[in-house]
Amino acid sequence: MRTHTKETQMSLTPEKALEILKEGNQRFMNNLKANRNLLQQVNDTSTGQFPFATILSCIDSRTSAELIFDQGLGDVFSIRIAGNILNEDILGSMEFATKIVGTKIIVVLGHTRCGAIVGACNHVELGNLTTLLNKIQPAIFNEKETTENRNGSNAEFVNNVTNINVRLTIERIRRESPIIAELETNGQIKIIGGVYNVESGQVSFFED
Repeated sequence: MRTHTKETQMSLTPEKALEILKEGNQRFMNNLKANRNLLQQVNDTSTGQFPFATILSCIDSRTSAELIFDQGLGDVFSIRIAGNILNEDILGSMEFATKIVGTKIIVVLGHTRCGAIVGACNHVELGNLTTLLNKIQPAIFNEKETTENRNGSNAEFVNNVTNINVRLTIERIRRESPIIAELETNGQIKIIGGVYNVESGQVSFFED
């Protein structure tokens, strides 16, 4: 599989970019990697990069975007931070990736059994981690289904918070970045959320 060029990047629609990610995840689940020469890709990308996707995911060691979507060097911008939270630096990185470099899709990817989500649900306080986990509190507040055991030991509650956290992050991207919002309105990019299952390897995208 060849490295993306400016021409192949420009020819992609946001819908096709999503399809490429879905196909890659299917290969990952079936343990069928695309045939790539990574050293050749090093050479191909030495003078420039033309990734097609920007993926915000967690630092969790099980959630490497390049692996779970079976992508190679130069294919994706991978932004990783505990709890796949958003801040102005990440938002600026997304603006660079989409407006300047030309990626076609932004994926906000949560995952099951997320330690940051569990920590936020348990109201953990620990140094600078406290500030990070506080950014997940709006998702906890917006989870209205669970009336008892609203803590990290309740798997259903944690899953609900995980999903809400992804959706709220997408809302913030649109609200806080007029640049990205305009690209989406014009059909130049797509913003979509999803959750990676650490037990099955499957990514479930939010299609609504």
